Amino acid sequence: MLVAKTIRRSAGCLSAAVVLALIGSVPWAKADLALQGNRVQGGIVVGRVDPGTSIEMNGNRVRVSPDGWFLLGFGRDERPNVEVKAVYPSGEVERQIVRIKPRQYQIQRIDGLAPGKVSPSAEDLTRIKWENALIGRARQRDDARTDFLESFDWPVTGQISGVFGSQRILNGEPKRPHYGVDIAAPKGTPVKAPAPGTVTLVHPDMFYTGGTVNLDHGHGLTSIFTHLSKILVVEGQRVDKGQSLGEVGATGRATGPHLHWGMNWFKARIDPELLVGEMPVE
Repeated sequence: MLVAKTIRRSAGCLSAAVVLALIGSVPWAKADLALQGNRVQGGIVVGRVDPGTSIEMNGNRVRVSPDGWFLLGFGRDERPNVEVKAVYPSGEVERQIVRIKPRQYQIQRIDGLAPGKVSPSAEDLTRIKWENALIGRARQRDDARTDFLESFDWPVTGQISGVFGSQRILNGEPKRPHYGVDIAAPKGTPVKAPAPGTVTLVHPDMFYTGGTVNLDHGHGLTSIFTHLSKILVVEGQRVDKGQSLGEVGATGRATGPHLHWGMNWFKARIDPELLVGEMPVE
């Protein structure tokens, strides 16, 4: 059976300690399939089941930890209905349709730009394709670690200059939506790990993202930090929450110093703000 995971919303983040305390006080009796989290485009939910239970989302098998934790993520344009299926050790099957709330995204239209400012050259496109493949491979890992159960903090504090899901239409051509949150901060500001994880990609100078670090939180949930002026970690390194990953910069395609923080659950784009809540006031 699934036991609900509580959500600590003081900072909009997940708290495993509260969950474990709750689970210890709940009898292990049959319950309806229960998921706790943000059932919204760009959100994640977490659940726990008896060891040996299998979970599927839309027909795709989802990793379940030895002690029963699992994670589901919903992309920017997730469809309204998602099917979750649980097969318990007894063989009993339970299905639930999860209703995903749609969101309205900021759309900006800019016309009259020079073509070179809208479309990369053929040479640049080759480079971009290769770099995107590196990032894609890092995001497809399915590590058994459950670092995602730790609460998440902002990696940098400052003014939010870009929000999840927004999109520009340049000279009538829709560009890729903004998959993350941008935080304006002075160059050299330390960028800290929002939660524990393993570094799965380091690149000093990608075309779009400049200095780039990818951090894996387990079960397919990853964070990416871009436009870094300095990188302080290496691939394969294990980092703790609050450990410095690098420094804010304006590398790659950036008009000024800021941190871009994006999150993925495999290919699904996740909104980091849903995990950390409002920006702290300094």
